[in-house]
Amino acid sequence: MNNISIIKNSGESVDFDSEKLKRSLIQSGASQVDAEYVTNYISNNIVDGMTTRRVYKIAYKLLKKRSTKVAGKYRLKKAIFDMGPTGYPFEHLVSELIKLKGFTTKTGITLNGECVSHEVDVFANKTGITVFTECKFHNDVRKKSDVKVSLYVNSRFHDLKNKYKQDADDKHIFEGWLITNTRFTLDAIEYGNCAGLKMISWDYPAKGNLRQLIDSSGFHPITTMQSITKKEKSFLLDNEVILCRHINSQTDLLKKMGIKEKRIAKIISEANQISA
Repeated sequence: MNNISIIKNSGESVDFDSEKLKRSLIQSGASQVDAEYVTNYISNNIVDGMTTRRVYKIAYKLLKKRSTKVAGKYRLKKAIFDMGPTGYPFEHLVSELIKLKGFTTKTGITLNGECVSHEVDVFANKTGITVFTECKFHNDVRKKSDVKVSLYVNSRFHDLKNKYKQDADDKHIFEGWLITNTRFTLDAIEYGNCAGLKMISWDYPAKGNLRQLIDSSGFHPITTMQSITKKEKSFLLDNEVILCRHINSQTDLLKKMGIKEKRIAKIISEANQISA
């Protein structure tokens, strides 16, 4: 199988790695049996020059027949892109993840810095710590946040910090966080780490990256679901229903969309499975 090449979204040609595919399936919650079934099927049917997108679609289709829950989690990366085109839902997802760390949060607010005012995507507080978070949402998987973004975010953070520390205790901690749904360039990571920014992307750092934070919390976006249409997902997102776990309390909104009781039960069931 080493002679089979697949085409990444960037256009780069790489060798198909069946073990890498199997690991990604298991990371999504697939059993060893299901992961091996999907991997073997794709390994036996893949053709030279197939795109990674096509491989993903086949894997998702096979998983969907075996486990709605696992299929939804496997679809996570694409589901986050589907939260767009604006970054608003992504900011709320990040806010929910930050709340898990014991913070109270506010999204999309304008705060005064020492020099100028800044719009802060997620402002978070808990005893002794204040966090200013910049969320970089990209609609294109090939788009990376480069060093210019790290420089910009660090500059904003220090302007805000200089203002807020005037009224804070000397021991109060201020942190600047930069979170993206895609990836950072190497120099963005190097500068961010040197400057003391907390950097989180889809797969960075190795422990505590965005994918892991979502999977471990069960805070999967509604865009992972297959029982609701694209139009319905957009309506829910517009009404600030971001996570699968929020569906349970939104039966009135589902009815408002004209969805019948039987299908509402199916939707709630899938949402509960994915967020479990």
